[in-house]
Amino acid sequence: MKVLVLAGPESSGKSWLGSEIQTHFGGELVGEYVRHFIDREQRDTCYADIPTIAQGQLSWEDAARSRAPELLILDTHLLSNLLWSRTLFGDCPHWIESALLERRYDLHLLLSPLSIEWVNDGQRCQPELEQRMAFFEESRAWLARHRQPLVAIEGDWKQRKEAVFDAVAGLLAR
Repeated sequence: MKVLVLAGPESSGKSWLGSEIQTHFGGELVGEYVRHFIDREQRDTCYADIPTIAQGQLSWEDAARSRAPELLILDTHLLSNLLWSRTLFGDCPHWIESALLERRYDLHLLLSPLSIEWVNDGQRCQPELEQRMAFFEESRAWLARHRQPLVAIEGDWKQRKEAVFDAVAGLLAR
């Protein structure tokens, strides 16, 4: 099983590309638990919600891992929980980073917000490119610091899709 993570700021194409990857290459796609949580609770999140959201994301990921698809595509993982918690609340439960580092991920596709318009979907909160770039750079720094395999993805939608498909084909060929 190859585990692929789509990472980066909001409105950079993670969900769309996850669906495109699954359609083209097969595999199992795991969505973003926080979206489910917000839809269910019908309110903004607070710091006390972070453990519940992280555990939900892990639960979805673990259920997919137990089915052992050839390709496991994660729309996000605990890095998003870690960085959003720090961004929104200035803190993050310590166990989240440890849990993230205990898992194996074969490739992170880190999506840049450059060249892509921000879309308000009712759950997003970083309309300014500067905010999204800061999140992108924090993601890149964390992944590099922890020696996680990554490919940065930039460009317009067509360029992103081509770069992502190339990266996934390379991952599956290994």
